[in-house]
Amino acid sequence: MPYRDRWKIVKCTFSRWHNVAFSKRFLLYTNVGISIGLSMMGDTLEQSFERYKDQIDGWNRTRTVRMGISGLTVGFVCHYWYQYLDYYYPKRTLKTVVYKILLDQFICSPFYIGVFFLTMGLLEQNNWDEVKDEIRSKALTLYFAEWTVGPAAQLINFFFVAPQYRVLYDNFVSLGFDIYTSRVKYSKKPDGQTKISFNKALSLYNLYMNTKKSKAVFKE
Repeated sequence: MPYRDRWKIVKCTFSRWHNVAFSKRFLLYTNVGISIGLSMMGDTLEQSFERYKDQIDGWNRTRTVRMGISGLTVGFVCHYWYQYLDYYYPKRTLKTVVYKILLDQFICSPFYIGVFFLTMGLLEQNNWDEVKDEIRSKALTLYFAEWTVGPAAQLINFFFVAPQYRVLYDNFVSLGFDIYTSRVKYSKKPDGQTKISFNKALSLYNLYMNTKKSKAVFKE
């Protein structure tokens, strides 16, 4: 088969896939799939770097799968968030775009980060105190990092990108942020700075006091 004919077949196949994948009927599945795939790719790249630096021994597949599942939940958030913004603020004027950027940074970004840590906490079977401690220690780091890229990227997104491609654009721009998210999520606290929750501290205190009382009774 001539090269030109093969190229036509490839173009026709891609065009049919594109029309289906980015149609209103299947756009949610496409956006969620993109978020899953790029979240897993970001973690894989981060783990490759960590292996290169001898920080980890080998590829942790469970970690990558968990990051992919977090991409699933975040993909839902992004899909419906962009639909909401485009429905209520459809214009592409500078005033509207700036307003959408501010809404995205002050509402969606914190919610997005919170959903990520909640999802990971459920997957890791952490209790609520452990989830809250991780959010306190790591969420602000991600949120401040989001401000370094988010406004400029969303300016392009809301001005020039068609609505059905917003999540696709956002995810490819955010691939570096996905890598950084994986690094922050699995970063370890320096020695001597490990914190415990209030409930755990109270339990240890009660255990200590009960042990002390038992010893006193035993001596008597």
